[in-house]
Amino acid sequence: MTPSSPRGSDGPEDTMADIPELEHAQAADDQGSNSSDEETIRGDRDEDHIADILQEERESSASPEPTIRESSSINNRYRELVEATQEAGSEDGLSTDAAIPRIVGSPLGSTSSIPDDSPSVQGSVISSLASSALRSFSRRPGLSPTPSFRPFDQRFQSRIASPFLNSPRPSSPAFLASHSRNVSVGSQFLLDSGETESPSPPWEVVRWTKFTKLNSQIFTESGRRNFGSPTCFAVSSIIVLGTTKGIILVFDHLQNLKMIIGLGTKAVESGPITAVAISADYNTIAGGHANGNIFTWDTTRASRPFLSITHLDPSQLQNRTADGHMPNVAVTHLGFLGIRHTALVSADERGMAFSHLATRGTGALGRTVKTTRILGRYPDSKPALGKTLKPSTVLGFASCPEGNVAMATDTMGLTAMLTPYLLVIVSTTPIAQTQHKSARPKEVAAHSAMTGCLAWFPVVKLKVNDPVTGSQISKVKLVYCWSNVLTVLDVDEIPAEDKDKVPSLKFKARSRWKCEEPIVAVQWLGRSVLTVLTISQRLIVLEDRTMRMTEAFDLLNKHIYHADLFSKQLNPLVEQLDEEDPSMHGVVADAFYMSFKAFKSRLYLLGFNDVSVGILSNWADRLIALMENGDYVGAIRLATSYYTGDANKLTVGLPEDAELRHSMVHDKVMEIMSASLKYAFGQRQRDPESVDDSHLQELAETCFIACQSVGDEDFVFDEMYEFYEDAGVEGTFLETLEPYILDGSITAVPPVVVKAMVTYFVAKGLENRLEELICHMDTATLDLDQITSLCKQHRLYEALIYVWNQALNDFITPFLDLLALLVPLMQNEQLSGMDDDIYGANALKIFPYLSYVFTGRVYPTGEALPEEIAQKAKAELYWLLFSGKSITWPKGSNKRLLTRPTQSQEPSFPYLRLILNFDAPSVLSALNEAFEDSFLNDSPEKAAQSDRTRDLPEEQIFGLTVDRQYIVSIMMEIMNPNDYDPTDTIYLDMFIARNMPKYPQYLLFPGSTLTRVLTGLCNYPGKDLAEDAQLSAEYLLSVYQPPDVNDLIPLFKKAGFYRILKRIYKVDKQFGKLVQTYFEDPDDQEAVFSCVEICLRPQAGLTRRQVQEVHQVIKDNAAQFLELDPPMAAKTVAKHAPELHRHVLDASESQPGLQYSYLKTILEPQTEQRVDRAPDRELVEQYLRLMCRFDPGHVSDYVGLVQSANLRLDQLLPTMEETGVIDAAVILMAKEGQVHDAMGRLVKHLETLESALQGLLTGETTESSDPASLQESAEELMQALRKHILVGIWLCQGQTKTVREANSGRRRQKTPADGALTADEHLWLNLIDMSVQITKRISSVLYSKDDSSPENEAPQQNSALLDTDRLITLLRSLVQNTFTALLTSTSTPSSTAATIANTAGIGSNLSFLRILRAFLTRAAASSPNLADLRSVLSSIFAAYAYEESILRLSNRLLERSLFVSVDEAVKLRQRGWRPRGSTCEACNRRVWGPGVSGNVFEAWEEKQAAEERNRKQRKALLSAGTRGNGNGHVVVIGADADDEEAYTGKGKGKVKAKDKVRDPSPMIKGRDDRDDTVERGQQLDPRETGTDGSASPRKRDQTPLGPLVLLACRHIYHEKCLEALLAKDGHVGKERGYKCPIDG
Repeated sequence: MTPSSPRGSDGPEDTMADIPELEHAQAADDQGSNSSDEETIRGDRDEDHIADILQEERESSASPEPTIRESSSINNRYRELVEATQEAGSEDGLSTDAAIPRIVGSPLGSTSSIPDDSPSVQGSVISSLASSALRSFSRRPGLSPTPSFRPFDQRFQSRIASPFLNSPRPSSPAFLASHSRNVSVGSQFLLDSGETESPSPPWEVVRWTKFTKLNSQIFTESGRRNFGSPTCFAVSSIIVLGTTKGIILVFDHLQNLKMIIGLGTKAVESGPITAVAISADYNTIAGGHANGNIFTWDTTRASRPFLSITHLDPSQLQNRTADGHMPNVAVTHLGFLGIRHTALVSADERGMAFSHLATRGTGALGRTVKTTRILGRYPDSKPALGKTLKPSTVLGFASCPEGNVAMATDTMGLTAMLTPYLLVIVSTTPIAQTQHKSARPKEVAAHSAMTGCLAWFPVVKLKVNDPVTGSQISKVKLVYCWSNVLTVLDVDEIPAEDKDKVPSLKFKARSRWKCEEPIVAVQWLGRSVLTVLTISQRLIVLEDRTMRMTEAFDLLNKHIYHADLFSKQLNPLVEQLDEEDPSMHGVVADAFYMSFKAFKSRLYLLGFNDVSVGILSNWADRLIALMENGDYVGAIRLATSYYTGDANKLTVGLPEDAELRHSMVHDKVMEIMSASLKYAFGQRQRDPESVDDSHLQELAETCFIACQSVGDEDFVFDEMYEFYEDAGVEGTFLETLEPYILDGSITAVPPVVVKAMVTYFVAKGLENRLEELICHMDTATLDLDQITSLCKQHRLYEALIYVWNQALNDFITPFLDLLALLVPLMQNEQLSGMDDDIYGANALKIFPYLSYVFTGRVYPTGEALPEEIAQKAKAELYWLLFSGKSITWPKGSNKRLLTRPTQSQEPSFPYLRLILNFDAPSVLSALNEAFEDSFLNDSPEKAAQSDRTRDLPEEQIFGLTVDRQYIVSIMMEIMNPNDYDPTDTIYLDMFIARNMPKYPQYLLFPGSTLTRVLTGLCNYPGKDLAEDAQLSAEYLLSVYQPPDVNDLIPLFKKAGFYRILKRIYKVDKQFGKLVQTYFEDPDDQEAVFSCVEICLRPQAGLTRRQVQEVHQVIKDNAAQFLELDPPMAAKTVAKHAPELHRHVLDASESQPGLQYSYLKTILEPQTEQRVDRAPDRELVEQYLRLMCRFDPGHVSDYVGLVQSANLRLDQLLPTMEETGVIDAAVILMAKEGQVHDAMGRLVKHLETLESALQGLLTGETTESSDPASLQESAEELMQALRKHILVGIWLCQGQTKTVREANSGRRRQKTPADGALTADEHLWLNLIDMSVQITKRISSVLYSKDDSSPENEAPQQNSALLDTDRLITLLRSLVQNTFTALLTSTSTPSSTAATIANTAGIGSNLSFLRILRAFLTRAAASSPNLADLRSVLSSIFAAYAYEESILRLSNRLLERSLFVSVDEAVKLRQRGWRPRGSTCEACNRRVWGPGVSGNVFEAWEEKQAAEERNRKQRKALLSAGTRGNGNGHVVVIGADADDEEAYTGKGKGKVKAKDKVRDPSPMIKGRDDRDDTVERGQQLDPRETGTDGSASPRKRDQTPLGPLVLLACRHIYHEKCLEALLAKDGHVGKERGYKCPIDG
């Protein structure tokens, strides 16, 4: 921010405090606002009418200012309206769907239909069909539902007491659809029309004005010729521009050229002006030039410079006797310190900054300037040891201006500087001292454009205390930006202990904001408003505290001046861009800071072709713009948001203080509303067809929100309602009013509006909603005569009850009115069908009314009654029901409600009997809730109240004496079985049973009564009441133990009370009956397993007899036990009663599937279980037989695992053969030792499969033949052949192994007779012969298809439709697998010992030859021609070729995988760290790359020669050791440390050399005979060794190269240099590790 005025003048106070009035804003030119909205009503462009109406409102007599208050429920309603995402339709009275009220929750769930799903006719008496009362249980057909509900599990709930948000109607206008001009509300225009579809606001966010007169003097051709082009400018009370010709032009704000500075002086010879500054009192101007000179000018004497601060001359550069800018280095930043004319700070493009303090004196020659460097280094300065110089510049620079309050910062000369790496804040007075440093934030976008800017805001005194800190003085603030990250820094003063000392400063980063693109300039527009200019010339307005972006728009059309000031200096930094380093920048942005200024809430822009000023439009301007554009709804909403503070108040000039803001906006809100109503209804009167009622509804909603926000409800009814009533659209007003009444925002409604409301809602058939509204109004403001007559006329009983209760505290009259509805119903009077339903529906409200009053709640809202009123209401209703007589009410009148008007005498307890006859379950449900209330207790409060009974009326006295015992006794007396059906008395039994355990101290009954209650519960009338009856009986049995419980057990069984029976049997330890009960309970049968588990576990301690009883029950129900869950049944029986396995299985003989699942759980458990004994043989055999049926593929696997010693083959083989499980039969026979029989069965089955396959192949093709199914069937048979061939291979291999093991134990093996085969060889021969014969015969069938002639008219075979190539491949695999297995079994294992190889091994090889010869002999006998024999041999040899190809392929894959792994390992080993540079970070000597010193190539050649020499020496030593006696010990000298190994004569051992080892070997020629001592790990430098291996002196002109150290941070050092640096820091020795001196 530019320096402000000194204290005492109009300094930079809170610049947002000066708010223009609405009238001034109205007169402002708003030509740029041309947006339109087709949905807004404009008529014939009558915008001027609205302005006229506003003027009339101002001129009218001022009404008393309403009380300004905050509305807790409406404060956020406008915000909800703007941000609403939920759209709900409002009722217009015509849509039936919109008029559907909520389904009222009933304690019984009895009301299942939606009430009022069609509009009722006018005059209907059904006010709420969906009352929460229970359905009637009288014996009349129309009102007798089946008793299928639970009256004591739920509670009565009024329809109106339900949460209003569950209603399908919107609860407030906040949930309605947004206004059509949604973006015109609240200044939510963050994007322009080019980037979003949202319409632009009808106002200019910033009103721009070009300095036409100024521009004509500078930017014309003559102006540029005379003065040059502008390069920078500064703004305060004057406008100062610097030009390319070194001239400074000074204008006032009237665009008059006041002076031209620099002509005829040395300044014009210093090059273009690159920076300008204005002092705090506007009397001194400073200009920085491109050659490094700085001149200040007194505006009163501008003919010559006030101060001349020149750059350093060559002598000063060489001797460094003074500080100053370098020659020909442009001064890019300039600023005055405080209010002084002789104190400046400056910065140049090389990154150096200086403070300039001039002494006092007379004239320019009498003053001397002392310059002090505060940032940067001279080009020829050397960096500190271990550090490198990085290119730098000053991106942002500003001195802190003085405010209008004296602070310590005023005298310190604070200056903030922003470089590419750091933010530095320096105090220049009295000495230069760094106050704060901050590194670049990590949030900066990687590889973004490099930008930097900053701006100060000084200390100011506030008119209103800061709402956050509470202080009347604001803090010094600094905003700075790096790339796209903006940060606000607060400066706090911490007083020093010594008052004479300067206080210290504390800097705290308070807020941070990330922009989408880099920021190039920033300015404070006010104390709480920031303006930001981005790299794409986009202007963004921010609020300081919230960092909320309030405005954003494009300035590309302004052509803001910018220049490339930094890229030349920072070019090396950008060229070193590392893609992996996110802290680097990809490009350096141009500078904009010299073209973007702010002064007194105005923005100034320097363009390439003009200078312009902009002012943010304030709140009044925006309201008038909306009104003139015809958007009156948007104007009201925006004004409301300004009042509540939801809009961007700081940006538009509104204070943060709520009270002050309310006083400013309140009158404008009321004016706009009044003008909008006049305009809208005037437009409707002039042209009714042009105005839609939906816009009037929108206007009503907006005005309601505004009135609630400003706290002026009188306007709603006094003025607003009259407009709607006169226009005949009061329904729109009433529907808009509805949600405010329901949520309690409006409770007082004038009688006129109430009457109109009743008429409107009744006419629409919306009585339910009308009742809801009345029940939410304050009865004290209602006209009772009017409202009661209206409620009675339209049968609004809930509203009538509410008014009687709340306004008159009368609880008896509404109850009698409801009872009066029951009398004609219960007397079976002739009523129409509709009247019958209407009377019954309204009479049902008796029960929720009783429930609410008995529990101390307001009916129907559910709010709590005051304690005194609640006691009175309860006592009166108890007296009415339980006094036992009919009453006269009101007292003193002759009105008596008779329940039997046709009879001469009333029964006892007439009213109680009446409602019991109507709906007994609902009465009992209401009493059930009443019993929970403490009123029926014998409490001390009730006793104290009874002492004052002498002053109470009769009904109060009697009501206080009623308790629970009395009520139950009366109910039992009335509801006797003679007068009531069991469908009613069952509920009384439930009522008593449930309340006995709750109130045992208040309810006392003899055992006979309770037993009778239990009996009644057991005899429930319908199955739908069974669960309720059982639950009630459980309640009662928890506190009552019948003496004759055994007599009740038959009743419990008959009733199906299984839970009660279980409890009785468990207590009596009748475990057999307990388990039997679980079997009989249809709802809990699966729990029988846990019951048996508990009963039969050892901890249960059951006697033997009890265990037998449980076993017997399981036997009796074995089939059911198994059907419930076979696995669980198996686990339970196996664990606790294994002897019952057979019984359970026999019981389910007709269900083999269950048997199989049962046996599988026992014999093949999923988890490992400890087996105490072997499974029963019969169970295993039965399991195998069942497995052959249900899982034949698993039989062979199981047979291989089970112990088959005790299995009976005659029991299993028939089943296996019948089901085709031959492989399992073969395995089983082989285990029994019947190997040859097993092979015979296998061969027979193979022949069967072959026949089946031949039949399939040779079958005739029909039209229905499917090639896919034929191919699938053929492949299945081939797979079966292959499977059984593999079984035969297993059989032969097992026999061969057995014979080999037997022969290996003998000393001598008896050679078989010539040509004779052993038993195992016969097996192989039979298997091979069978596989070859099958292959031969099937192949002939397949090949016959190809040989068939087309002319042959014989029927086509199925083989013609098959894929013969695949079948032949599968067929050949039979022979190949067989011979491969034979080769494997008869070949000698590689690991066999030599002695075994000489005996068994030879025999095995001969065995193969004998088998082959016998096979060929048999084949030759069966194949008379040579062709058949050749085909057989080809099949045999194919096995060898197949095995060879597999091995070759495997070897190739392994070699490829090995190559890839080794290649990857080599690449990883060669990978290393890449140094950041090519020079040592300490001595700057090149360590690698082109130009490296130290004869690196020669050293590499010498090292290669030394390594070759060492290899030759090791070979010689190895050969010498081999020829020797094997005891020599040799040490290689001159080898690497890794090669320093000792070799023994055998060449196998390898030991490390000792610390000192003398070389005893005389065999190495060319060496001295003297003993050389070699230290362990010592290496000879190959560069010091001659070609013959002798050491040679290093050349004296070459310095040793030395080892290099590369650290993880990628800095590289010579080892000696690094150790020297670390030694200075006290880090000595390699054992502590190396640490980078630069990065730490």
